[in-house]
Amino acid sequence: MQPQYQMSAQQTATLSLQQNRVLRNTFMLLALTMLPTVVGALVGVQLQFSFLAGSPLLSFLLFLAIAFGFMWGIERTKNSGMGVVLLLAFTFFMGLMLSRILQVALGFSNGGSLIAMAAGGTGVIFFSLAGIATVTKKDFSFMGKFLFIGMIVVLLAAVANIFFQIPALSLTISAIAVMVFSAYILYDISRIVTGGEDNYISATLAVYLDIYNVFVSLLNLLMALSGDRD
Repeated sequence: MQPQYQMSAQQTATLSLQQNRVLRNTFMLLALTMLPTVVGALVGVQLQFSFLAGSPLLSFLLFLAIAFGFMWGIERTKNSGMGVVLLLAFTFFMGLMLSRILQVALGFSNGGSLIAMAAGGTGVIFFSLAGIATVTKKDFSFMGKFLFIGMIVVLLAAVANIFFQIPALSLTISAIAVMVFSAYILYDISRIVTGGEDNYISATLAVYLDIYNVFVSLLNLLMALSGDRD
């Protein structure tokens, strides 16, 4: 019994070290992904980048096709350096796509403040929920099905609002998206901490998308509720 107990303790220690390494690498790579995102956003703002602005539905579908193409490639190469390269390329693309809402925000007299508030709010949400998941080490995997359903509802509502253009629906979508993707931060960090995700590239991709969607949704809400036109 004694050798079995020692082996079990060693396995537990090894697993804990692996989980800590994945979490550390995820946070480091996540910080790195912010650089191409910011560069992409700045390039897009400077060039006044607009992704098929004349056809919102086609633009949205093309964006999804490119985004899912990147994500497929990242998952296929997640065990090699190419996975990091594709992830950074993807975050540059996402920064470029982010530039459109930033251009709209900068059209407000307090646009800079709105962007800063959205970034600050996103940071508070991320560090708070990541802290809860890391410190408590609680398994939040039970949230997975509910969050997936919530994400699908948000996606379908966003597609519907391309046609209806209802301001109240847009606000509702943004508010729900903030809640859903904030909960996803808790869920995804928890998966790393509890050993449900053992690849830091996949983990970084998931958490990056959570943060990105929280920021965009917060900025949409702030523009609608606090934006001042020149």
